[in-house]
Amino acid sequence: MSTLYRVTDPATGEVVEEFPTATDAEILAALDRSATTFTQWSQTPVAERARLLTRVAEIYAERAEELAEVIRLEMGKAVPEGKGEVALSSNIYRYFADNAEAFMADEPLRGPEDGTAWIRRKPVGSLLGIMPWNFPYYQVARFAAPNLALGNTILLKHAPQCPRSAKIMEEIFIEAGLPEGAYINVYASNEQVADLILPDPRNQGVSLTGSERAGAAVAAEAGKNLKKVVLELGGSDPYILLDTADVAKSAKTFFNTRMGNTGQACNSPKRMIVMDDVYDEFLTSITEAAKKATPEVPGEEGSRLSPLSSVAAADRFVEQVQDTVSQGATLLAGGKKYDGGGAYVEPVVLTDVEKGMRGYYEELFGPAVIVYRVGSEEEAVELANDTPYGLGAAVFSGDVERAERVGAQIDSGMVFINAPEGSREYLPFGGVKRSGVGRELGPLAMDEFVNKQLVFQKNS
Repeated sequence: MSTLYRVTDPATGEVVEEFPTATDAEILAALDRSATTFTQWSQTPVAERARLLTRVAEIYAERAEELAEVIRLEMGKAVPEGKGEVALSSNIYRYFADNAEAFMADEPLRGPEDGTAWIRRKPVGSLLGIMPWNFPYYQVARFAAPNLALGNTILLKHAPQCPRSAKIMEEIFIEAGLPEGAYINVYASNEQVADLILPDPRNQGVSLTGSERAGAAVAAEAGKNLKKVVLELGGSDPYILLDTADVAKSAKTFFNTRMGNTGQACNSPKRMIVMDDVYDEFLTSITEAAKKATPEVPGEEGSRLSPLSSVAAADRFVEQVQDTVSQGATLLAGGKKYDGGGAYVEPVVLTDVEKGMRGYYEELFGPAVIVYRVGSEEEAVELANDTPYGLGAAVFSGDVERAERVGAQIDSGMVFINAPEGSREYLPFGGVKRSGVGRELGPLAMDEFVNKQLVFQKNS
């Protein structure tokens, strides 16, 4: 089988290292090891599992510099942002370690007169995680931490461009003291997922974070095999500015939020919906900020404009923008790759993006800002909801009640009021519509791949 996994520096396009794809025999052996280890790991006391996950959190913190450098090379993340991702990942492991016993506690049921009833939470078995390249550590932590705390075991198929970070994460779990089969990294192909892992009765479910297309394909295979799925897919999140006392500051907040990870985040605010009375000043500020941005080495402190994850991703992004402009949108900034090679692209500001244009419904996965002018709350809500996605949203106003009123009308899994969207270990993460199904993070994360077993005890 040909090599599928390789490290390619997106700043230069240079292939740094290649990793062989697993053989079918290796995949089946990993499945067997994961299922066998489940018997041991699921019977390990919750307090002991929590202690080991606490150690995982500590190792992430201790190795932050090294881990950030790895993903800089794999997918171009600026080192300061990489350190932030590592810190968040550490917090996630610690959060589930600290709360595992409380989240798994028996839940009494009210009502039975002839006995006592409760819900007992039990792990279900070996799970498959399929994770993307844009947040190599964080995406894994969202899936792995709650499920390892529950007592499930994990096979993890990472993105083909993240083989080093994938390998290191497996090593961290072993270093922390988890049994070797509790978390197994597999360099699997898509065909091996469909033909070997999902049909195997030893696999009990799959969680995927990635594209709509990948989510639909995996969900179809899982459905054929009666396996549960959690899917975190794309987003075209609205960022609604109803009013502000400082337009320039609001524009800066939005621009910095949108440029995080060079715009490569599912819950990045991709559509800026601005009320008419502040629109012109806001648009001027955003356009000026985009034109001032210049490409920087991803390792430099304060770097905001790193390369996209790959040259192919940069080419696709530019194609989407150019197609949208050719269909009648107005391009105020950016629109092409920088000279000098690599995957650097200019930050884009678009207006007049209308239905039927490519950029109206497609997710622009890069440093693109689409700005809309609206004249009323009703128009803002209608535009915000006119998308096949429903991941997150943010609403800003000096009148909190107004912001909450508008936010309550948004069809999304998450709404942030007077705060940019962001991930925190204690806030459930997930969407509706074509943004996926299920929740990660927060107390809801441990209610996904779990057997909520009813226990009824009749009175004697």
